[in-house]
Amino acid sequence: MVETTGGGPQEGAAEVLDRPLPDGVRRRVVQIVADGFGGLTVAELPAQLRQYARFAPNRRAKFAGNAMAAALETDPVFRQRIGEKLREAQPELAGALDSGSPPPAADPLDVAAAAYVLRPPGWVKLVTAAGEEAQRADAERAGEESRAELERLRADLDRAREHTRSETERLRGELEAAKKESESLHRKLRSALSDVKRGEAALRKLRGEMESVRAEGHAQVSAAESETRRLKARLGETEAALEAARRAAREGRSVEDMRVRLLLDTVLDAAQGLRRELALPPVSVRPAETVDAVEPGRMTPKDIAARALSEHDPAILDQLLALPQAHLVVDGYNVTKTGYPQMPLEKQRLRLLGQLAQLAAQTGAEVTCVFDGAELAAPVLLAPPRGVRVLFSKPGVTADELIRQLVRAEPPGRPVIVASTDREVADGVARAGARPVASAVLLKRLT
Repeated sequence: MVETTGGGPQEGAAEVLDRPLPDGVRRRVVQIVADGFGGLTVAELPAQLRQYARFAPNRRAKFAGNAMAAALETDPVFRQRIGEKLREAQPELAGALDSGSPPPAADPLDVAAAAYVLRPPGWVKLVTAAGEEAQRADAERAGEESRAELERLRADLDRAREHTRSETERLRGELEAAKKESESLHRKLRSALSDVKRGEAALRKLRGEMESVRAEGHAQVSAAESETRRLKARLGETEAALEAARRAAREGRSVEDMRVRLLLDTVLDAAQGLRRELALPPVSVRPAETVDAVEPGRMTPKDIAARALSEHDPAILDQLLALPQAHLVVDGYNVTKTGYPQMPLEKQRLRLLGQLAQLAAQTGAEVTCVFDGAELAAPVLLAPPRGVRVLFSKPGVTADELIRQLVRAEPPGRPVIVASTDREVADGVARAGARPVASAVLLKRLT
């Protein structure tokens, strides 16, 4: 519904839209307000729009569109100021609207938006006509698109039908050919099956004949081998008797002396062979050394019991490393996080490896330090110190598993010492024959 009053320009102020502002017109109005923002001071803006004063025109239209449209509708002073900016920007369009004759070639949406802001007499009709024109244009465009889509779908349907007919004919021909080929293959298969049955019967007959021939051959071979062994035994006896006779005749000794000498040679050869087999060293122990007694300067069992070391005494580690061919395996992060957990991992590694290098130089023992590779963000560039082997576990393998693999790789009987506070690691290496030592004991020895 549109209300009008007499009085020239005041007529437009009394006109009211009886329907929502068309979307196209509303977007143009918001763009006009956003463009006019830049020419107004903060004091000239409504309170709800002052927060958008520093925004670019595009950002104003995006974030403050609803607020600008509401302010334009409810604040006549703000609408008048925006209208003045529009008159400055588009004087020809504003003059045409004031005269009541908008340019025929102008965009209806631009004309309606300018009329909505300037509010000349008859602006409601212009806005309504622009909305109807936009709806009609959208309807025509949608109709054209629908007709084009329908034509395209019809063409696709015709092509699909033609393709279906041709594909059906092709498949029908292939089916007939496949049926004929299947019948031919069935005939060949029946013939092949009969040939296979005849071949299997002939094969069973041949296998029976072969088994009988093989059994007969085995019997003949067994008889021949028995006869060969009997002849070889007789030949050996004959050769032994002949050799004995020749040796007795050559040396002029009796048969009894020859037998004694032969027995003595046999015993000596057996003793020498046994010594070579057992690698026995020369005898170094004397019978007097086997008598139990206390020698001057030697410790008695009571003295040894008094000097027994605690499990937490660092001296026990020195005793273990003094064993021949001792191998010390260190659970790296377990030791460093026990002794100095506040330090970064890199400094923990460097400090521990430096101390282990000194220990290896002092004791001469083999030292291997194992770190968990899962805690590394990237490969470590590290030059291991002299005398210390540094290993990192592979992805998916923990340092505990790598330590157990190292222990299992050592030969039985070699002294292997594992420094770790992890009970699971200690129990596992103990079952494998290694000697677990607490991390605190190693730390005491290193300091």
